[in-house]
Amino acid sequence: MSDKLPHYELLIRGGTVIDGTKAPRFDADIGIVGDRIVAIGKLAGHTAEQTIDATGRIVAPGFIDSHTHDDQAVLSQARMPFKVSQGVTTVVAGNCGISAAPLRADMDLPMPLSLLDSPAEGRFTSFAAYLDALRATPSSVNVAAMVGHSTLRAVAMGDLDRPANEAEIKAMQAMVEEAMQAGAIGLSTGTFYPPAVKATTEEIIEVGRPLTSRKALYVTHMRDESDRVMESLEETFHIGRALGIPVVVSHHKVQNTRNFGKTKVTLPFIQEAMKHQCIGLDCYPYTAGSTMIRTDRGMMEGRVLIASSVPHPECAGRDLKDIAAEWGVSGEEAAKRLQPGSAIYFMMDEDDVQRILAFDETMIGSDGIPLGDKPHPRLWGTFPRVLGHYSRDIGLFPLETAVWKMTGLTARNFGLHERGTLKPGNHADVVIFDAATVRDTANYESPMQPAEGIDAVIVNGALTWRNGAHCGARNGQVITRREARVN
Repeated sequence: MSDKLPHYELLIRGGTVIDGTKAPRFDADIGIVGDRIVAIGKLAGHTAEQTIDATGRIVAPGFIDSHTHDDQAVLSQARMPFKVSQGVTTVVAGNCGISAAPLRADMDLPMPLSLLDSPAEGRFTSFAAYLDALRATPSSVNVAAMVGHSTLRAVAMGDLDRPANEAEIKAMQAMVEEAMQAGAIGLSTGTFYPPAVKATTEEIIEVGRPLTSRKALYVTHMRDESDRVMESLEETFHIGRALGIPVVVSHHKVQNTRNFGKTKVTLPFIQEAMKHQCIGLDCYPYTAGSTMIRTDRGMMEGRVLIASSVPHPECAGRDLKDIAAEWGVSGEEAAKRLQPGSAIYFMMDEDDVQRILAFDETMIGSDGIPLGDKPHPRLWGTFPRVLGHYSRDIGLFPLETAVWKMTGLTARNFGLHERGTLKPGNHADVVIFDAATVRDTANYESPMQPAEGIDAVIVNGALTWRNGAHCGARNGQVITRREARVN
């Protein structure tokens, strides 16, 4: 019997482990071989090809961004610096009813579908083709992808300004079935947006029928996050019950001044519904959202900051009211002239944001749009903002809870097998950070700034970010529904 001590490819020594389960932190070393964690404990005397000294640092599971629009960026911006720099190792894509596949080569994409970064290799006519492209040219992060209902409508319907008919529903069902077979983890909707506004509840249920046998996810940017937010929650939960599947409420919020404080009603309602069906929710740690440039009165109530504009790229980073004054037109007219593009809307109350963040079951999702050079700062700053500003500085919740909200909780809700927690056998997705200094530096004036205090990021065993620089690794994997069902 050999007395030889184990040898690892990578050894993280001397750190304090927060394992993603909400358990108290503990001091331990972590040994990694290939893409897996093989040992956690006191590994004194053990050797490795590469050793990282994590003394005085937190060692945690790589963060999982529960809500992204990175569908094309993982191919066209494959190093994903805006994610790995803040400790993110896995992204959930295909949100808000918008996915990179399936698409027709000849179709014009309506907004907000056209917000997705354009693929250099052409459009993907099947979900399988999209996932195959990701496998052939891996990103620096893992990708779990959903198929988008608005994308399906745009493919199946000539006229989006009405409910789908029976033939169109069957065509969309077939596309959902193809996506499920390819490995999509669920279906998302964005009934707030023009391509799906006219979709009925019944249409969504019927299109989603292939989800039921697989217990795949239904994830939604609801019809209304303002005056009719309660009705929208009821519709969301009804769809989940009708299909017998888990649901996730995307970026939960209540918007516009007249609704400030309504989270005192929405959160207890969600909590009660959770007793009867499987429900998740996520949010981002900002009082401003970002989406396509719109002219709805409710969206233009507060400050509007232009993030990108196809006809007027020079207006990125400017306030809509200043542009309108310069042009001598109304805000609505200026917004129309700036379309298509994206904007940042200041429309939430800080107390509501904190209340949602502090809600025990809330996951963290950036909802960032990786487009242009003036994006919402959440694209670069979401996760360190939760760790630094909300956990450490404000004390909204302990660091163990903060980490759980962006790791173990998210992996559980999305069925991401063997990810989200640090334990032997799990994928070696790891972030090492300084709890005393970690913070977001991205802001609305300079939004493309990497976080401070993120020492190292490891994706499937490969050192990907170290001391403020990308290491060049692109070791991300495609996470499919089949993998999620292993256990």
